[in-house]
Formats: sequence, C-alpha cells, structure tokens
Amino acid sequence: MSKLEHGFMKNILFVADPLDSFKIYKDSTYVMMREWQMRGARVWSCEAKDVFCQSAGKVSALMQPVELKLEVSTGAHWYQSGAREVRSLQEMQAVVLRVDPPFNSEYFYLTHLLQLAASQGAKVFNDPKAVRDHPEKLSILEFPEFTAPTLVSRDPEKIREFHAHHKDIILKPLDGMGGMGIFRVKEDALNLGAILESLNKFSEQTVMAQKFIPAIEKGDKRVLLIDGQAVPYALARIPQAGEVRGNLAAGGLGVAQELTKREQEIANYLGPILAKRGLFLVGLDIIGEHLTEINVTSPTCFQEIKQQKGFDVAKAFVDALDKQLK
Repeated sequence: MSKLEHGFMKNILFVADPLDSFKIYKDSTYVMMREWQMRGARVWSCEAKDVFCQSAGKVSALMQPVELKLEVSTGAHWYQSGAREVRSLQEMQAVVLRVDPPFNSEYFYLTHLLQLAASQGAKVFNDPKAVRDHPEKLSILEFPEFTAPTLVSRDPEKIREFHAHHKDIILKPLDGMGGMGIFRVKEDALNLGAILESLNKFSEQTVMAQKFIPAIEKGDKRVLLIDGQAVPYALARIPQAGEVRGNLAAGGLGVAQELTKREQEIANYLGPILAKRGLFLVGLDIIGEHLTEINVTSPTCFQEIKQQKGFDVAKAFVDALDKQLK
C-alpha cells in the first residue's frame, strides 16, 4: 500500500502554482511540502482556479494528494499524485497560500474565497485578508523611518518633480515581480519620457519611484520572518554584469549572509507587528539601510540559505506552523 492510501495525522493543503512549473532545486514551496511529508503529514495541492464556493456551502477545492519522491535525480519527475477530489478547506489542518504574483483581480478574488474559508474554520497561512491589505510594494509606506525617499503616484509631473529633486531614481510598477519593469533614471533623465509612457501609460497606471540606493551593489537582501522572528541569515541578491536589479530571476547572484545590525533592527520592529496581523511568513527586501518591499504572497530563498549556511528554513517554518495547529 502506498503512502497516498494511508491515513495521516495532518492534512496540509498548498494552494500554489502548477506543480510541473516548480524548479525543485530552488523552490521554497517544494521544501515546505517535503518537510511536512517527512513528518508524516498528508500533503495536498491545488491551484487558485480549483478553489470554489457554492451558496450556503463550504469553500472547497478540487485537490490532489501528493507524494514527493525524496531522492530525485536531475530531470526526474519529483512527485506522484493521487486522484483529484473535492474537499472543503475546513477539513485541512492547514491551508498554505503559495501562489506567485502578480496580484491581479483573480488573486484578489482568491483572497476573498480563502477569507470566507477562514471564517468557516479553515486555518489559512498567510491570513488572506492580511495578504490583501498589504500590497508588497505599497506596504513600506507605513514604515517611513526605514525607507528611502519614495513616491507613489499616477501623475507623471509629480514623478518628474521627484526625479528633479533626487536626480537618481528607480521606477517600478506596483504589480511586478522578479525585477520585471524596473528602470533606473540618472541625473541626465535619459529616456524618462519613454519609461513613463511604458510604466505610467499616460496617467493610467500608478508607479512607484524611489531614490536610488548605491548599496544595491552589495545586494538586495531578502530577510525572512517566520511568525514574527527573523531567520538569522539573509540572502543578498547581488546584481551582475552592469545590472541594477539584484533579483535572482534577473540574473542576480544569491549569497547568504548573517543579518546586519540594521537588518535585525528592521526585522525586530516589523516582525511582531506583521505576525499579529496574520502574516506568518514574510520576506523583507532591504538595500543598505532601507526597507524597499514587504513580500507576503510567496516569499522564497529557503533553499539558498540552507545550502550555503546550513540553516534549515523549511524546518523552522514547519516547526513554527505546527505550533499554530496544536
């Protein structure tokens, strides 16, 4: 009899992107699943499109049990799945939201369904209302004591004024991820008009502008918070080959490093606040002395930290989450 046919103490559902899209050599959701399975839990998965609710019913999903192959060679298929079945989210001991941005209207609707599921008794991590209330780029505006000068506006003239004052700025869309759509505009304002046309679309889309932080050359640090506590190592994503973006998806080099005094200060301040709001897993992005983003949808970098420093982030995550389920 396979493990998929046995009963398990805990049923853990991951609402995630398609399993076949996972790059398991670096995927954080993969090692979360793996850690739960090694503890004897039954792992389930579904995609955002599989979550539904009918009137007067429980929020449910068409989900599949997943058994991970713990020894996987390069290129081998890493899981086997059981038959898909409809089960209510309330039946799961935990529902882990791991859908990648962009945070579009469909993501917005998903958080509402998951919030309804939580009201019916499901335990959802991160809290879906908190995810909806904390846009990953806008959330930093609540903590100006930790940020570089920042402007959020649809008005292209305000953006031009911001550039004229600060001379060297970064422009980025509010719904991007992985470094997509990020531009640096230096004092000569070269291509500022064209960049605004692309990002701002003649006042139709809101743009974030930030004063350029030279410390980016030492890396855009990802500091992970688990239930309000900082992981002791950050992943510095260092730009390569003349890039201004440190994102791994944009070719940045990931180097795990101990937290600096400033990073620990920011983490110690924000950790309890965000945890109290239901944000169990958070990824703070910090460049030099400044907080630049608060990631709440699907923070990553678990595997890079484990591989380079030996600190098992997935184990720490599951340890902390397991305490929430007792």
